[in-house]
Amino acid sequence: MSNEVFAQLVDAHYTSLYRFALSLARNSADAGDLVQQTFFIWATKGASLRETAKAKSWLFTTLYREFLRGRRRGGRETFIEDLPPGETDIAAEEIDRVAKLDGATVVAALQQVDEVFRAPLTLFYLEDLAYHEIAETLEVPIGTVMSRLSRGKAQLRAVLAKEEAGANTKVVSFPVTKGGKSA
Repeated sequence: MSNEVFAQLVDAHYTSLYRFALSLARNSADAGDLVQQTFFIWATKGASLRETAKAKSWLFTTLYREFLRGRRRGGRETFIEDLPPGETDIAAEEIDRVAKLDGATVVAALQQVDEVFRAPLTLFYLEDLAYHEIAETLEVPIGTVMSRLSRGKAQLRAVLAKEEAGANTKVVSFPVTKGGKSA
């Protein structure tokens, strides 16, 4: 592979890979390492990919595998069976509230969602991947993707509701004069 083709691949996919890595790793240093490792693997093994149109999917899958490999080394695992059951789908009246949220708030809330749900949510909402593409990337059945998205949405709604409740309960202090009485 020529340097020019590799540079074009990096330019085309770096931002979306970094965003996905950041949602998984939760810090910029580890996210940068994951993306760098992904492109290193591409440089050494990417030529074996027969269909270049699938490069994006290959890169996301590789990044996710590297993330999992690193987590296994760290000994931290989250089992889907240990997580609370999902809630019902979003109610129609909540759609207006969600539409008013800014992107930074949602991305920050996404970082508080359990790791097992964060990856499919990120791929679905931030990368606009279809269910089958998410299933390929995460190497899980499509039913698992749908279940994780449903449970992840429930967790994300709970986090956003908690943050919204905190924002609506601001403490207002009264100005105090030198004598200790309010003005």
